[in-house]
This record gives sequence, structure tokens and C-alpha cells, in this order.
Amino acid sequence: MESSELAPKRVIRSAEIQDIPLILSFIQELAAYEKLSHQVTASEEKLRKTLFSNDAAAHVLIAEYEEAPAGFAVYFFNYSTFRAQPGLYLEDLYVRPALRGKGIGRALLMEVARLAVKHNCGRLEFAVLDWNDPAIGFYQELGATALEEWTLFRLTDSAMETVAATP
Repeated sequence: MESSELAPKRVIRSAEIQDIPLILSFIQELAAYEKLSHQVTASEEKLRKTLFSNDAAAHVLIAEYEEAPAGFAVYFFNYSTFRAQPGLYLEDLYVRPALRGKGIGRALLMEVARLAVKHNCGRLEFAVLDWNDPAIGFYQELGATALEEWTLFRLTDSAMETVAATP
């Protein structure tokens, strides 16, 4: 994707390999905001392998405001069997606190939605922490709905390894 100027002060662009330190910084800032810093095991080397290799697991958009890094969105494609279509999952959307309210988050989400439409995705999904009222309000304002009937489950680390090793 080429850089696209969305407003005189906002630019959304695809991340490049030289953005790895910035991406890691955004991840750490987001984790601190979500009170989850203790869960971060990301490193520049892991990001290089998972975001910029031939078999990249995800993609990153960088937001700039007045030519300074302002935020990012991390997304990947999944698949809906019910729709028999690809979907797009927004893993993270983060805007630095001092720059919130300037349309940066909206611009990032608009670009992710454009990518979902471009790739014929049937869904654009994301998770929000239940205490994050500003984010919930932001997404609802844009027309997103909470999936009350679904409960998110996760296997990580030793639990995932145990299940994988079960005969």
C-alpha cells in the first residue's frame, strides 16, 4: 500500500522493516495502558520474523501525525466457514494518549476496513477489554456491535503445549 494522506496532519502507511523498534515501542505502550506489560515477550527479532518474513503472520499500519509516529494497527486474515470468505482480525489499534481525539484511531480503522473490503472479507473483528469504555464507545459509534453470546477462550504456553502433546 502506498502512503495515503487522509488529512493535512494525518498519514497512514504500511510499516516497513525499519519501523520494528517503533512497533515494539507501540506494543509496550499499549501493554502498559492495558495493564498487561508482564505479558509482553515480543522482541525486535521476533517482530522481524513474524511481520517481515516471506510467511508473515500479520501486517502493521503506522499512523503519523504532523510527521511524528502517532499509533499503529496490527491485523491478520482469518477465515469464516459460515460465510466461506476470508475475514480480517484487528489484533491491536493504539494511538498515543497525547494524540487521541485527533481522528487518528478513526483513520487507522478506516484503512483496516478498506483492506477488508479490498480482500473481499466477510467480517472485520476485534476484541476490546471490558473495562475500556473509551474504546467500546469509539467502536460502537462506528457501528460495531458486541458479540454478547460469544466467550473468548485462549490456550497459551504450557496449556497449549499440554494439549498439543496429548495422544
